[in-house]
Amino acid sequence: MSMYTKDELFQAISTVIDPEVGFNLVEMGLIYDASSDDEGNVKVTMTLSTKACPLHQMILQWVKEAVEKLPNVKSVDVEVVWEPEWNITMADDNVKKALGA
Repeated sequence: MSMYTKDELFQAISTVIDPEVGFNLVEMGLIYDASSDDEGNVKVTMTLSTKACPLHQMILQWVKEAVEKLPNVKSVDVEVVWEPEWNITMADDNVKKALGA
């Protein structure tokens, strides 16, 4: 049994904006997965738009803090993966349009 659904976790993470483009991480398609157990331990699997992202650590911290705002969350483990590699087709249509994809 999990404390939060994937949708609820994505909702919390969607408050985090990628400052380089001004869209939230969920719209960007950067959050691949999120789950929690019944103890309140959350795991987020995400990527960044580029390996050279200067805000790498900051963004991870923001994701962690966004999830920690949910009641009864004990721990947040944010894992960054580079497979599959992010590309603009993974973003929502409104993001693609704004970025000219």
